[in-house]
Amino acid sequence: MELKSNMKFYQKKDGSCDIVFSEQELKIINEHKKLKLTAETLNHFGNVLVSMVARFKLLFNDDLANTPTQETQKIDGVSPEEKNDTNTE
Repeated sequence: MELKSNMKFYQKKDGSCDIVFSEQELKIINEHKKLKLTAETLNHFGNVLVSMVARFKLLFNDDLANTPTQETQKIDGVSPEEKNDTNTE
């Protein structure tokens, strides 16, 4: 079964972002604990992320925008306040 990504990225005015997955993606993640991205999908995923990086650097306060990140940095997602919260405010 080929994954047709339906994930959506909702960037907020504070620079944070919600990534909302489709039911198919959630099923795959639950079963396999990962998503495999084809070369084409990875290209689109990367383009979305690069666009978001340009925007969120402008939205972050100076301290956060200039905080260095090490390659070994632990990155944790957090639970949204509401399920499928897509508020971009």
